[in-house]
Amino acid sequence: MKLSLLFRRFGVKIKIETGKDECVDKARAAGDGGGSKRTTIYDIAEIAGTSPSAVSAVLNGTWKKRRISEKLAERITRIAEDEGYALNLQASVLRRERSNIVGMIMPKYDNRYFGAIAEQFETRARQRGLFPVITCTQREPALELEAARALVSYQVECLIATGATDPDRISEFCTAAGVRTINLDLPGSLSPSVVSDNFGGARDLTRVILSRVRAELGTFEPLYFIGGRASDHNTAERLRGFREAHAEAGLDVPEDCVIIRGYSAEKAEATLDSMDLPQRFGIFVNSTITLEGVVRWMQRNDRGGIGGLRFGCFDWDPFAARLPENVGMAEQDVPHMLEAVFEMIDTRPATNVLRAVPCALHLPSDRARHGAGVALTG
Repeated sequence: MKLSLLFRRFGVKIKIETGKDECVDKARAAGDGGGSKRTTIYDIAEIAGTSPSAVSAVLNGTWKKRRISEKLAERITRIAEDEGYALNLQASVLRRERSNIVGMIMPKYDNRYFGAIAEQFETRARQRGLFPVITCTQREPALELEAARALVSYQVECLIATGATDPDRISEFCTAAGVRTINLDLPGSLSPSVVSDNFGGARDLTRVILSRVRAELGTFEPLYFIGGRASDHNTAERLRGFREAHAEAGLDVPEDCVIIRGYSAEKAEATLDSMDLPQRFGIFVNSTITLEGVVRWMQRNDRGGIGGLRFGCFDWDPFAARLPENVGMAEQDVPHMLEAVFEMIDTRPATNVLRAVPCALHLPSDRARHGAGVALTG
């Protein structure tokens, strides 16, 4: 069977009389002449032999409501992909009741924890038929608000503020725009929040470090706490757990043992260089980012090994877990944190709840079998 089409692209009218497959091939060839005009739904409709409204319904995901056949929907989708058609998200969501877009603001991609959040967030969103959009804001308040504005302009149905420096500012803006927000990793007071049990995890990790330092190095002195930001909720809660474990052991923590100058590896290394530290001591490292600086300092100054220091880290890394100086790592439970987030997306909480998810403590015996951690409770 042959078709007769008047094909318009790049200002050129071409009359084609051929079979369907050849029609598609010649249509593509017509678009390879060096022009810069974008493919439109009208072009796809002519190639597919259907109406522009049918093409629009398929590309917007509303074709089932229009009773368009699955076979035609697949054909339109295939042609759109072959033709390099890019859906105008902003225009399309205006024509639908729901955008099915969920956004996430992410502070960094520089450690395993945030990378796991981003990857698993995308997977869970797609499983629910949602389209995930993630942007990194470098822990800059201005970038966070700029990202929120951009995501709202695309009519996201919900915005997840992960590790935001000022989550309440984001919540205020989104609420005014009619967009729901959920805080992840760092809490806020104006929206529901999902965080790790930072206090309980830090307390239990500190107990382990104190015990191992006493047993293996023969000293029973306060540990050093390094990494984090003074204004950061997570750092404050971990420091509270750190102090609690010391109090249980009958130890006071001198202020010069608390080193909070950011998470940066470079700052941690420089700070340790400037200190007069004992030959044998224990250290609580408040992030795997900070741990990089601690390890570099250890190696450069030959301060590790069996007779040197012992450390525990709040965050987990499979390579750092194998260092001989490591006595324990607290892993934040990303799967259960995101499970809680999507429960809140599916069913809006009645109040701005704060849900703290227990961490898993990995001891040296767990090195060969990640996933066999001990759950930590508050």
